Amino acid sequence: MNARKYAYKILLDIEQNNAFSNIAVNKELRGKDISSVDRRLIRELVYGVLENKIYLDFIISKLSNTKMNKMDRKVIIILRIGLYQIIFLDKIPAFAAVSESVNIMKKINPRAAGFTNGILRNYLRNQEKIKIPSLKENLEMHLSIQYSHPLWLVKKWLNEFGQDFTMKLLKANNETPKLSIRVNTLKTTKEKLIKMLQTEGVEVDKNTNAEECLHLDHVGNIEELKSYQEGLFQIQDESSMLVGLVLNPKSGECIVDVCAAPGGKTTHIAQIMKNQGQIIARDIYPHKLNLIKENAKKLGIENIIVQEFDAQKIDVDLIQKADRVLVDAPCSGLGIIRRKPELKYNKTPDHIKEITKIQLEILKNASQYVKDNGVLVYSTCTIEKEENIEVIKKFIEYDKNFEIIDVNPYIPKKFRGEEKMIQLYPHIHHTDGFFICKLRKKS
Repeated sequence: MNARKYAYKILLDIEQNNAFSNIAVNKELRGKDISSVDRRLIRELVYGVLENKIYLDFIISKLSNTKMNKMDRKVIIILRIGLYQIIFLDKIPAFAAVSESVNIMKKINPRAAGFTNGILRNYLRNQEKIKIPSLKENLEMHLSIQYSHPLWLVKKWLNEFGQDFTMKLLKANNETPKLSIRVNTLKTTKEKLIKMLQTEGVEVDKNTNAEECLHLDHVGNIEELKSYQEGLFQIQDESSMLVGLVLNPKSGECIVDVCAAPGGKTTHIAQIMKNQGQIIARDIYPHKLNLIKENAKKLGIENIIVQEFDAQKIDVDLIQKADRVLVDAPCSGLGIIRRKPELKYNKTPDHIKEITKIQLEILKNASQYVKDNGVLVYSTCTIEKEENIEVIKKFIEYDKNFEIIDVNPYIPKKFRGEEKMIQLYPHIHHTDGFFICKLRKKS
């Protein structure tokens, strides 16, 4: 099977099953005998199509007499893959992109092969005539199509952030993020890991801000690295590492992580605690809890107790038992669009409204587990104010026993700001979009 067929299968899985792109890619490629060159092309096609879906669909709509909502989804996906190669990938000749797309279509839907050939060749003949609305004609529509973000989201960000900020944010969301890892200091040192990775042919950039963070390039299949298999590092964005630093757990303490899966922050907390004390890691999905167990075992962590529990419910047995509680709340994920571009298409204003209710409910419940003088940390991987500062304001109004603590002393200088809370943006901080707030329970 060639790279384009794999990309098609992954994109279909994402469309049909609302699968996360990273999970769909890993599921399809795991254990397959695919060259590193083809693996790179598959990822390029999958993420390229997802990042530019609205733009590609705009072009298809201009080339076809058949309305998009009347087309077979499989045909649309093949057309997107073909157009993406023609428009964005100089290394692939246009004729090859057309012929490969037609060949795949012949196997999937032979009757649509001619239609596919016609649309792609029509683009090659008439590409100069296809124009998106200009900035002056329609700013919102231009940005929505150019950067493939839903119109409602573009309007929202323009209203909140202004034109210059929004344009830079949209552009950053379509850029490929660096692969960040966290050195597992329970098993190795930063220097030792760098040497080992380099012997495995991986390029390592240690020019990071968080002490335990490294950026990797030319990795290939990361699961095949001996350093990965031995649990010498954990894949984790630098922004996510700040949560453990802000929580600042101490060896011997009792920590509760109420929304722990898949466990990146949980295992980082255990690492900071030097494997001493107790971390109660909870989630509602058993398969995700298994991920925490697997990660902990591989990393050599022994102080995590994994429990299935719904954070929207109260556990009376835990009331005032925890020194520190982490609420890494379920959120819209609109801060990690550059990692999971599909997220921008399946969120709505109503979804954000609903999720904020859940976030506040979880925060209220989790706060009851905190001892007097204990710490409560709230974090999300979104940049939406409703899910971040607004949730905190409502919570403080609800429970006057908690006060906001300045996060700045706990984080690297580059990320420090004027506010006590921290909001990271991809185009400013070159990390995922992330929010962290630290609260203390008064005695």
